[in-house]
Amino acid sequence: MGTVHAARLRAMTTMATHLMFQDGNARTAAELYVSLVPDSRIEEGGSDNPVSFTLAGNSYIAFESDVQHGFSFTPAMSIFVTCETADEVDAIFTGLLEGGEALMPLGDYGFSPRFGWCTDRFGVSWQVAQG
Repeated sequence: MGTVHAARLRAMTTMATHLMFQDGNARTAAELYVSLVPDSRIEEGGSDNPVSFTLAGNSYIAFESDVQHGFSFTPAMSIFVTCETADEVDAIFTGLLEGGEALMPLGDYGFSPRFGWCTDRFGVSWQVAQG
């Protein structure tokens, strides 16, 4: 019985990264992200809140909270994007950095020939690397 129950749970279980916004920018952020990352899209037929989308085939939810909380995003949790080329790293990083802040500017840090870490204009932390 335990094995059947576990198999049933596995069949129903999905995972998505949840991004909570408090400033009316959930959809705007999702639209920016899917415009920059290849193989990405906003799920059609979904609601405006939450906005379900995929980045490089991975599931995300952008939720607009009506409640103002005393916390926001933190660089301790980042979205990590691995790119094939330096040009792809530069394009994604530059798009994310517009209106944001570079935590580690684009460069060669030894572990990747091209790497940058930033927070975007919405406060979400991104690490973009050539892999």
